Amino acid sequence: MSERENGRNGGRRPVWRRALTPPQSPVAEGPAPAVAGEGAEPASIVQAALYRDGVRLSSPATLAETYRELREQPAGMAWIGLARPTEADLHSLAAEFGLHPLAVEDAMEAHQRPKLERYGETLFVVLRAARYLDAPEEVDFGELHVFVGPDFVLTVRHGAAPDLSAVRRRMEDSPELLKLGPEAVLYAILDAVVDGYAPVVAGVQNDIDEIETEVFRGDPEVSRRIYELSREMVEFQRATRPLVGMLHGLMAGFAKYETDAELQRYLRDVADHVTHISERVDGFRQALSEILTVNATLVSQQQNAEMRALAEAGFEQNEEVKKISSWAAILFAPTLVGTIYGMNFDHMPELHWLFGYPFAVALMGVVCLTLYVVFKKRDWL
Repeated sequence: MSERENGRNGGRRPVWRRALTPPQSPVAEGPAPAVAGEGAEPASIVQAALYRDGVRLSSPATLAETYRELREQPAGMAWIGLARPTEADLHSLAAEFGLHPLAVEDAMEAHQRPKLERYGETLFVVLRAARYLDAPEEVDFGELHVFVGPDFVLTVRHGAAPDLSAVRRRMEDSPELLKLGPEAVLYAILDAVVDGYAPVVAGVQNDIDEIETEVFRGDPEVSRRIYELSREMVEFQRATRPLVGMLHGLMAGFAKYETDAELQRYLRDVADHVTHISERVDGFRQALSEILTVNATLVSQQQNAEMRALAEAGFEQNEEVKKISSWAAILFAPTLVGTIYGMNFDHMPELHWLFGYPFAVALMGVVCLTLYVVFKKRDWL
């Protein structure tokens, strides 16, 4: 008898399973409920169902009912979906199905990288789902944790993506596939997550096309958009790249775990899609890096052109100032002479001289001509 079966039948729990049991507060001393969530349905349970031979037998409303009905169906399989579960729910599931405490801790904290780990008969898978939001033109990431055991599948979702109700409907519409057991459910979930990347790839490709147009239009906001999209592609790359190794790891265990031939074909197809998506994401990062370089070059060229235009405008303005200053200096000389001799004082030199007026006019002409020649040689005129 396995440890999990022993736990279901009321046997002694292992030390690590007792450690997962939430401590009782002094106020709550007394007979503890059988499981967390017994009575009213916990808000974290999205849907629970019991299957046998690919057909749904029931849809229990609580975890307690799910446990009880699974015990009554030796050949049955429980598929429990949770969204942002409480700690009590996860402790209850861990105690019932023998989940490893490290995996439970990861499911509680979320923010995990995609990975695949095996704890005895239980497989723990972390996936990063993604969806493209059209209105803000950004990528929204969700996190999904999947526990797969001999007769159960537990999904713990953190975030809006993915929509596992569609996966459940698809599997229920294909009883021949669902009857293959929990592994079939896992592969269907993997397929749904990977298929969800396709709209994201299409949306990002459209964004990159728009960014390229904005770059050559000289949009001042394009640099910010490139940076934000580059950050999203880093997250997208972190979500997709580990999947390649994970799926190859599953394929490496086909012979050891005697995986059904049909499931092997499904998994290979999913692996091909993941590889293609991962290559596209790598290409997006490279393209965005090149676009950012081109944009920086174009911005630099535009700034240089503006500086050159300002310099040319300043040079032209300086030339005009030179001309104005030259003519002002030339006209200042006769003005000065005329102003001095226009004061009409009786005792001014040469005031009553016969050649005083011709001399003053000649002096003004000589001074003006001299200044003109000097400014002309200096290219001020």
